[in-house]
Formats: sequence, structure tokens, C-alpha cells
Amino acid sequence: MWFRRDLRLGDQPALDAAAAAAGADGVIALFVLDPALLAAAGPARAAWVLRSVRALDADLRAHGSRLLVRRGRPEQVLPALVAESGAGSVHISADFAPYGKRRDERVRQALAALPDPVPLVATGSPYAVAPGRVRTKTGGPFKVYGAFFRAWAAHGWRAPADTDADAIAWAEVPPGEPLPADPDIGDAALPEAGEAAALAAWARFREVLPDYAEDRERADRDGSSRLSPYLKIGSIHPRTLLADLGPDEDTFRRELAWREFYAAVLDAWPASAGEYFRPELRALPYAAGEELEERLDAWARGRTGYPLVDAGMRQLLAEGWMHNRVRMLVASFLVKDLHVEWQHGARHFLRHLIDGDLASNQHNWQWVAGSGTDAAPYFRVFNPVTQSTRFDPDGVYIRRWVPELRGLQGRDVHEPWRLPDGPPAGYPLPIVDHAEERAATLAAYQTLRGR
Repeated sequence: MWFRRDLRLGDQPALDAAAAAAGADGVIALFVLDPALLAAAGPARAAWVLRSVRALDADLRAHGSRLLVRRGRPEQVLPALVAESGAGSVHISADFAPYGKRRDERVRQALAALPDPVPLVATGSPYAVAPGRVRTKTGGPFKVYGAFFRAWAAHGWRAPADTDADAIAWAEVPPGEPLPADPDIGDAALPEAGEAAALAAWARFREVLPDYAEDRERADRDGSSRLSPYLKIGSIHPRTLLADLGPDEDTFRRELAWREFYAAVLDAWPASAGEYFRPELRALPYAAGEELEERLDAWARGRTGYPLVDAGMRQLLAEGWMHNRVRMLVASFLVKDLHVEWQHGARHFLRHLIDGDLASNQHNWQWVAGSGTDAAPYFRVFNPVTQSTRFDPDGVYIRRWVPELRGLQGRDVHEPWRLPDGPPAGYPLPIVDHAEERAATLAAYQTLRGR
């Protein structure tokens, strides 16, 4: 059983398939430390992956086995391990991301080229409904979320698998390699990793789920599920959550469906991970050279002079996570106030977010930029002050992440540049004037439309 984005023992169809194929000969649980896995990851993201792998190893040890860790390219590691162990098959949960599909095809070919070929068997996926399963009436992929959601909900999904790790025969584990130590994450506070922690997080959120529709938009309230890091790494499966939802709890169900929609979009249009889904917007004017570097650096460090933007960017660096409403704001600010192309922001998010999922990340950025599927109109430009006063009205979130502003009262925390002496010492003036940049954005868009 080759674990990747499914670091759990419960509700694990691929592990069930491996156990059935192995019988009394037993299953080897493998994790491949692929050089590509952590190459672009920031410290918090890398630490989250490593901690999640260690948690899986601890769970396996509790069931009388352990996780075999091998380092290298999977198309080399897997055939070597098969030859060494005499395994009759390799089992995985299907990966639909572009890199994952290419990697798995290389492994499949390498296993087929062995003197005694063995199959690469894919069972299940990280999704309740695998990408490509839900189609339009004409047989094509969906481009609009609303239509996708209706078809997805009507299609339905399997119940959670009744995987029993105690009933599995585990094979003797060959020698492996230790996982590297966590990178230095400074004062970053990551959630507890592992399947048990994921289930506990779901149980906690289940108690406040009735307030989710109202609280989820408020940056100053702990109304988010905080389950996205666990879903990303596969410590919990979405069908486990869906099976527990009642018919009236549609708001959270719809949020889970967004994740599945974007996975299906990326599967159908893999180039959209880096290219504009609406390529005509590529012609808009964007910052370049020194101006690009300066603006991107100020945004990334939380030094734009707009408090809610800066609070969100600092939370990202401190926790490897950011409130979803604030994610939309900081993305809009980068693209439409600072005129930086969305790919720059998407890369920064993927480097630091512990829940950074390629499909959701890239297509949410395209949604904000107005260049994606089901796109918000390009002329929707988030006002950083309006968003701040609406979703953090008392400045609780801002004061938590921007200590320079903790002494301010009332509306001053949202617009510190309006104080008689300017913002407090150490906090910058706004990097740009929002009204001017909004006007420039809309003018550029109108020019593009007129071509």
C-alpha cells in the first residue's frame, strides 16, 4: 500500500484492496519521500506533511506494523521494493493532479517492465466523487459550479469504507530510512497532525455547525471548520464528513463540493493550473521588474498599509493558514490593486498554506482574478476597508495579527492613515490608493473589452 494523499487507516478502500490481494502474506505500508514532494514547500507546509506521515507511522505501530519510508523517485523506488519483497501488486488511491497522474503512469510502466510484472491498482480517490465521474448532459465537463453541484449531489457517493486495521495481515517491513527532521518553523502554530486529530477536529466543528452559515465569513470569529489541512493530506476523507451531515446542513456540503468541482476542472483542463482559463485576460497590464518585486514583497510580508490585508498575510506566515474571506481579499488586492498577475500569488499560497491544494488554490485565484470558470465579474474589486469593517468590525482579527495597531480604538484600526499623525510607529502608509487603483483596473478592463 503506497500512501500519498490518504494518510489514514480508517475509511481506506485502497488499503482494503491491498489487504484482500495480500491475504495471509500481508501488506507493506509504504511512503515514498519524493524529491518533488517538498521541493517548493515552505517550512510550515513541509513540517505539516512530515508530521502527518509520522502520525500515520504511529497509528501503524499501534496496529502491529510500521511505515516503510524510502527516498527517491517513485518509478525507481516501487519496482525495487517489489523485487525485494516479492509483492504481487501495488495499491494506491488515485491521484488526479497533473503531476500525480504523470508520476503514477511512470510507476505503472516501470512495474509492467519488471521480469515478473505487477499491476498498479487504484482504488478510490481523495474525493467523494472522482473527477470526471459527473458530466454534463452532452457528456462534457462542467464549467459552472451551480450546475456541477446539482449533478454532484444527485449522483451521490459511497458510504465510508469499514476498514479495520486490526484485521489486516501486515507483512514484515524491510529496512527503510528515517524521515528528515521538521524544518525550523519559528513560532508558527500548526494544528495537531494525524487521523485522530482530524476526527477530533470534525467532532468539535460538528457542535458549532449550526452557526457555520453565519459565522464562516467573519474573520473575527472561529467559525471555520479548519478541516482543510486534514482533507488536503487525507487524514480524513470528505465522504466521512458528508455521511455525517443532515439534509439541512447544505452550506458546508456546498463548501465540500467546491473542492470537488475544482478537482474536476483541473482534471479536464490541466493547463489551467498555470494558464488563464479565460486567456483574453492575459493581455491586461500588470506590474513588472522592480515594481513587481517591491509590490509582491510588501504584500507577502504583510506590509501594504491596509490592516486586514496585512493581518491575513501575517496569519499565513504564522499558521500556514488563512481565513477564507481574507484569502479572497488579499488575492483581489494583489491582482487588482497592485496589478500583480494571479500566478505570483498562487505560488506564494502553495508554498506556505498547509492546506494548499493545487486545484482549489489555482482556481480560487482565477475566480478572484476573473479569469476562471464560473468567474466573478472581472470588475468586482474588493474594497479593503469595506471588507475590514464588515467582516472584522471591532478589529479583533486585525489586532491579533498586526501588533502595531493594537493601541488603536474604533474605526481607526481599519484606516490608521487617517489619524492626525498618520499610522502608529512601525506601520506603513498604504502602498497604493485603493480608489485610484480600482479606477485603473476598471479602465484597463474596459479597454480590453473594446479591442
